[in-house]
Amino acid sequence: MEFKHISVLLDECISGLNIKKGGIYVDGTLGGGGHSLHIAQALDNTGRLIGVDQDENAIEAAGKRLAAFNNITYIHKNFSQIEEIAEELGIGGIDGILLDLGVSSYQLDEAERGFSYQHNAVLDMRMDVRKSLSAYSVVNTYPQDELYRIIRDYGEEKWAKRIAEFIVKQREEKPIETTFDLVSVIKKAVPKGARADGPHPAKRTFQAIRIEVNGELEILENTVKKMAELLNPGGRLCIITFHSLEDRIIKNTFRQLENPCTCPREFPVCVCGKKPVVKIITRKPILPGEEELAQNNRSHSAKLRIAEKL
Repeated sequence: MEFKHISVLLDECISGLNIKKGGIYVDGTLGGGGHSLHIAQALDNTGRLIGVDQDENAIEAAGKRLAAFNNITYIHKNFSQIEEIAEELGIGGIDGILLDLGVSSYQLDEAERGFSYQHNAVLDMRMDVRKSLSAYSVVNTYPQDELYRIIRDYGEEKWAKRIAEFIVKQREEKPIETTFDLVSVIKKAVPKGARADGPHPAKRTFQAIRIEVNGELEILENTVKKMAELLNPGGRLCIITFHSLEDRIIKNTFRQLENPCTCPREFPVCVCGKKPVVKIITRKPILPGEEELAQNNRSHSAKLRIAEKL
C-alpha cells in the first residue's frame, strides 16, 4: 500500500514555522513527508531538514517523495530522542520543530498494523515494530484495574470499567487476538442505548490502547521542554494534537515555559530566578477551516499550538 497521509493544517504549520533559508528544521513526525515537502521547498536546498519517524515505512515513503532535495537527513527514531539526535548530527541549535501527533492515514488504513477498529487484523498498534509491547499484550495480560485506568484516562471512556471487566472475562475463555475480536467485546460492554449516538463505540478504547502501546503521553511534556531548549532564539515549535489529553499537555507545558516562575503570588518581585524560555504565539489553538474539514474528515479534531524561543 502507498503511504498516504493528508497533511493537516499544512499552510498554518508552514506559516507558523516562519522558515528562513539556511536554517535548521526538524520534522519530528515525518509520516509520508507532506509537511516536510513544503518545509524543504521553503528552504530551497539551503540549510538543513531533519526528518524523524519511528515507523520505517514512513521513512522509506518520505525518502521517495523528497528525493529531489539533497539537504534532508532521515532518522529512524522517536522524536523524544531529540537531544540524542542533535548530538549525533552535531547540531547546536534548531530554527524550527514540527510535531504532528496524529496517526497517519496509512497506519489506520493498512489493516495488518491493527490500529483501526474498521479493519480486521491481529492486535498490534506498534508505530515502531522493533518494540516488544503490542496491543495484544496490553489486552491479554494487563490486570483489570490497569486496563480500566488506561481506557478511562487515555480514552476518556465513560464505560471504561465495564469494558475492562468484559475484556478480562472474555480472555479467560480464549485470548482476544484480532481487532474485530476486541470490537465485539466492547460492543457487548457498552449498553445498546449508548451505542446509538456519537462515535464508534470502540473508538476511545482503541485510542487508549494505542497510546499505552506507544507511550505517547508519558514522553510529551519532557520532550517539549527539551525541544524548546534546543531552539535558537526566534525558533518556532509547532505542535498539532488530535485529542484533549495531548492538547492539555502542550498547552500547560507552553505556559510553564513562558512563565516558569515558582514564587508565591504575593511576592512583589521574582526571587526564584527562573526566566521565560518561550513566548506563546497562539493564545488559542489554530483549528482547520471549513474547506479543510470538508476535504479531510480526519482533521476535525486537530489543534495547532505555536511557541517561539526567546
